[in-house]
Amino acid sequence: MSDFLRTLVGRLRGYAGDRRASRRRVRLPFTLSLHEPGKKANGRRPLPTLSGFTQDISATGLALIVPAIRIGGHYLAGGDCTLEVELELPSGPIHIRVMSIRYEPVDEDRIEEGYMIGVKITDMSAADLGSLKAYLA
Repeated sequence: MSDFLRTLVGRLRGYAGDRRASRRRVRLPFTLSLHEPGKKANGRRPLPTLSGFTQDISATGLALIVPAIRIGGHYLAGGDCTLEVELELPSGPIHIRVMSIRYEPVDEDRIEEGYMIGVKITDMSAADLGSLKAYLA
């Protein structure tokens, strides 16, 4: 019976379109920093950043893998935590403002250690959105 259901769902996706097409499991590097309006790095000390890679990306959100859940004294997944992401697409970097939704430790059976942070995209330029959509297509 389960084979029948799988076949039926596969055919329905063929007719109605696969809605999962906008989401991709892909490993892309990124640099993450806290969004602090009005605060800019002075010439002596840049704002702290954290590097990682994506697990999933879509036009509305990302799953980010990071080695730590904090930058300095700030949690990356706290309520109202807005982050800046510079994502390295094959066509070049794009800048995305995101808000963390959830986080969890990376599975113990994976090689990487750290945390997966699920974020929703809250703001980006029209040009960067176009680059992201072109990459997802």
